[in-house]
Amino acid sequence: MIQEQRIAAPRFALGTLAFLAGSLVNYIGDRLLGVRIELFYGLETFNFIWFLQLFIWPVVVGIVVALIFGRGGKWLAYFPPAFVRLIAYYETQYLIGVPDNASLMPMGWWTFFVILAVECAAIGGIIGEVMLKRAYGRSDAPPPAADKPVASAGDSVADDR
Repeated sequence: MIQEQRIAAPRFALGTLAFLAGSLVNYIGDRLLGVRIELFYGLETFNFIWFLQLFIWPVVVGIVVALIFGRGGKWLAYFPPAFVRLIAYYETQYLIGVPDNASLMPMGWWTFFVILAVECAAIGGIIGEVMLKRAYGRSDAPPPAADKPVASAGDSVADDR
């Protein structure tokens, strides 16, 4: 029991670090790209930079989270984009305000875009785990014995008794 607690604390700290790093990378990427997904400017809203921020940058965030956290990073990668998108929406609505030539994205569309960003981050989490080779790699199971014949599709379990 005590040994399990010793293992859980560093893993929790590592998860917190990965979450904060992923959130920071996502926030810095949002600021560098300069697009606020929660604002709607009409059809000119959906441009290449907007696409990068919604689909490509969350993949990078997922990779960062998985590289820090290790195995299980694909599950933790869901949270930083959702957190940053929520903070950005709050920031736009209550702190910065909506510009005159824009409107706040309808909640249904904004939620759909958050789900897309979160799923892209999960893809990045899988890529990060594969890069670490801590998951989806070769197993250490020994090969089947050469002296035991391999059962064919027509053999039944009762034949082996």
